[in-house]
Amino acid sequence: MLNYVVLHGTLTRSARAQVLASEAVLLRLELRTRTGDGPADSVPVVWFDPPAWGPSLEADADLVVVGRVRRRFFSAGGATQSRTEVVADRVVRAGSRRRAARALVEAAVSLEAAAVAVEQG
Repeated sequence: MLNYVVLHGTLTRSARAQVLASEAVLLRLELRTRTGDGPADSVPVVWFDPPAWGPSLEADADLVVVGRVRRRFFSAGGATQSRTEVVADRVVRAGSRRRAARALVEAAVSLEAAAVAVEQG
């Protein structure tokens, strides 16, 4: 099975860092993406243990995100709720053209390998 996401978009607001009980750092991002002339989509992204520059990301930063989709369930106000989000494996500033291109090439290679695996059954 394959769960792979590649996004290119801009942050709708500055990154928000949170220290978890496990002492891991979780960075919350909200990425605005657009496909063609259609309306923009807002995609929640979480990034575990980002590098030191991660929390300094500000609104309108142009990013490439590679990761996976997950739906998590939690209790809030006595009710079970859920949230669908992208868990980032890699976040690159789109202005860093070589790094962004490398992230996209690696994503393409992974998708091609998955396609071959599906074809071979």
